[in-house]
Amino acid sequence: MLPTSIIFPGSKGVIGLDIGTNSIKMIEIEETKGMYRLKEFGIIPLPKDSIVNGSILNHDAIVSSIKQLISNLNIKTRNTVVSISGHPVIIKKISMPLTSDEELEESIRFEAEQYIPFDLEEVNIDYQILNVDEDKSDQMNVILVAAKKVMIDDYTKLLSDAGLKPIILDVDVFALENAFEMNYSIEENQNVALIDVGASTISINITKDGISTFTRDVFLGGNQITEELQKEFGISFEEAEDIKTGKELDSPEFQGGKDVLKQGCDNIASEIQKSLDFYSSSSYESINKIYLSGGTAKIPYLRDVIEEKAKIPTEIIDCIRNIQYDENTFDPEYIKDITPLASVGVGLALRRLGD
Repeated sequence: MLPTSIIFPGSKGVIGLDIGTNSIKMIEIEETKGMYRLKEFGIIPLPKDSIVNGSILNHDAIVSSIKQLISNLNIKTRNTVVSISGHPVIIKKISMPLTSDEELEESIRFEAEQYIPFDLEEVNIDYQILNVDEDKSDQMNVILVAAKKVMIDDYTKLLSDAGLKPIILDVDVFALENAFEMNYSIEENQNVALIDVGASTISINITKDGISTFTRDVFLGGNQITEELQKEFGISFEEAEDIKTGKELDSPEFQGGKDVLKQGCDNIASEIQKSLDFYSSSSYESINKIYLSGGTAKIPYLRDVIEEKAKIPTEIIDCIRNIQYDENTFDPEYIKDITPLASVGVGLALRRLGD
């Protein structure tokens, strides 16, 4: 999705690389005769604070982890699709006079100056026409995306130093949308909220009729719950992670862990609700369904708390339900376990040049 100046020529096959706050996910999907097959999936943890709000703080540790994944999976493909998010990425839906592609390309930077809170010399800009405005036939809706060049350079160098070739740089919310559309039918006139809850960021993409109408990053996630569990019980980050995911939740040693977990889920649900309320109040439309993904989506209670607070049907996305896999290579229970946290990576791995 972002931007044409950093889409490089390459072959058809790619790997999707989702570099998150706590871990890196590497996914390779083969396409044959219109069918998709999961070829490789790997995940490796990252040292704490290697990535903060999408910005790379520990380059060497991330490069080392990527190389380890390549070795573990015996990956031969080097063409890579990676995504970005955070403060250095701005996404705006804007309305512009209906015009030709050539005229739009000339005028987009002028329009961008009104919406991008950075010096335009510091960013790369991309855009995509969504549709003609329903209320004003002489206007069209356009998605405008800008990312700081320094961030783009950091990610490009990261991949190069790891022995990979950057082919496409995408945005998390659009990769999530790509994974959803591969696995679910688009229902007419339905507003669907795709919400990826990671370790430190909640990425929200609301779509209607297959078109993104609202995006937002909220800087809150599962790490806050982990930290509260650490404070409550005086334990390590790793031990708190085990409680958070339910492994030690019923242990008498951690009595009260459920209350901490439920409060953390309530905080996340409240932040999500604020964004959904903002969308509904500004668009005068309600959300019909929520699809939840991300590692934090695996936390007990979170789906139920979000559904109860939002009063909207909510389910965990199955980003591999239309993708075949060899059960001799991938155990179905393992696939079920990793599905929530694989959505962004799957969306990246499905990207192809020119789509």
